[in-house]
Amino acid sequence: MSEIIKMNDSNFAEYANSELMLLDFGAEWCVHCHTIAPFIDEIASEMKGKLVVGQIDVDEAPMTAAYFRIRSLPTVLILKNGKVVKTIIGARPKRDFVKAIEEA
Repeated sequence: MSEIIKMNDSNFAEYANSELMLLDFGAEWCVHCHTIAPFIDEIASEMKGKLVVGQIDVDEAPMTAAYFRIRSLPTVLILKNGKVVKTIIGARPKRDFVKAIEEA
């Protein structure tokens, strides 16, 4: 079972100030988003209890995407206490996401 929380404009505020969060911005039509999806799922399972992993479909959450100025997909943000500490754009290997989390 996935530990990823589906977030949208209505429920994002519930999680916004989490101590540590990975936010995966994508869209159903985004090929590269599907490429990184298994990595994000693995991270969510491996780091359960250490961080919140959220997935946001930019088509379903345009206000949240605009707030974070998302212009390319996929975009993964690492947030600490509600502030962006790292931005990763494009399809990248799993180790890049893990490194960004560890650095936060």
